[in-house]
Amino acid sequence: MKLGIVGLPNVGKSTLFNAITSAGAESANYPFCTIEPNVGVVSVPDTRLDYLTNMSSSAKTVPTAIEFFDIAGLVKGASKGEGLGNKFLSHIREVEAVVHVVRCFEDENITHVEGNIDPIRDIEIIELELILSDLEMMTKRLERLGKLIKNDKSLQKELDLVKKVTSILEEERPARALDYDENELKILKTFNLLTAKPILYAANVSEDYLLDSSSNEYVNTIKEYAANDNAEVIVVCGKIEAEISELDSNEKKDFLEELGLDQSGLDKLIRASYSLLGLISYFTTGPKESKAWTIKKDTKAPQAAGKIHSDFERGFIRAEIVSYNDLKEQGSMSAAKEKGLVRLEGKDYIVQDGDVILFRFNV
Repeated sequence: MKLGIVGLPNVGKSTLFNAITSAGAESANYPFCTIEPNVGVVSVPDTRLDYLTNMSSSAKTVPTAIEFFDIAGLVKGASKGEGLGNKFLSHIREVEAVVHVVRCFEDENITHVEGNIDPIRDIEIIELELILSDLEMMTKRLERLGKLIKNDKSLQKELDLVKKVTSILEEERPARALDYDENELKILKTFNLLTAKPILYAANVSEDYLLDSSSNEYVNTIKEYAANDNAEVIVVCGKIEAEISELDSNEKKDFLEELGLDQSGLDKLIRASYSLLGLISYFTTGPKESKAWTIKKDTKAPQAAGKIHSDFERGFIRAEIVSYNDLKEQGSMSAAKEKGLVRLEGKDYIVQDGDVILFRFNV
């Protein structure tokens, strides 16, 4: 899963990015690594995977991972090359969702690029830059298709969609504001439009408002704005996340308890991202390793097997499946089998979140 993080300078975006990408590597065999200066990979914490590792005495624990793309220097005029934004905008066209960090805290020691705190204005500045970047790309595509269609009428559906999207962008509205049929969605995905991607708003608050964000007027205005965009708002505190990132897993748990929190901002962000993108996790476990696999909801067993290896999908025979909750309740795979909780499922089985699976295949 790839998430692109955007926001104005001095909203806490880079602090949050640095904190969450260094905090997430709780498993020694999947450490945080920097692919390039603005990309970080973080493992997804999952207590279910920890339990399976202990149960199977696995030599390795392999969590699923998220790539965070930090779009540095995004300012007003970024789509025209102002700041460093134009350079980095191209880096997030392949992401699956956008996380927009918005400043919701006062601090006289941290200047605001626009002079004062105004979350909606800040959101609209970034949104407009993304729209203008998309519009530039669609305009070029429209010109190209206009020439090609003279000799290739099969491009008509794509041309019609480009015109439809271009019109909404010219109104300074995001591409996700439109409704699309199934065929249009397939074509739209090939465009990699920034404003067609689902969005999450991360309201960055001071420590004082982390437990009771409802009293923060800035957060409330973002929630009202996001409701019109069918978007979720996650409340985080970049300062706290930075402190958490320096702790080991046990210290992190104690620190969160002291603050009265049951999860970190990273955990909230991951859960919201999974929900936003319609993702679930299934597990494989054994002496060699216990591993989490991320798939889309409603994925059938052969396609889920294909996440492991294409041969698993091609030669799929059946899947031995037990739910994580049943397995944990019984304490072992053999005990779960004795109780008849391990099922044999075929090609039409839809994998559920938390399924622990052993695939049988023959190639």
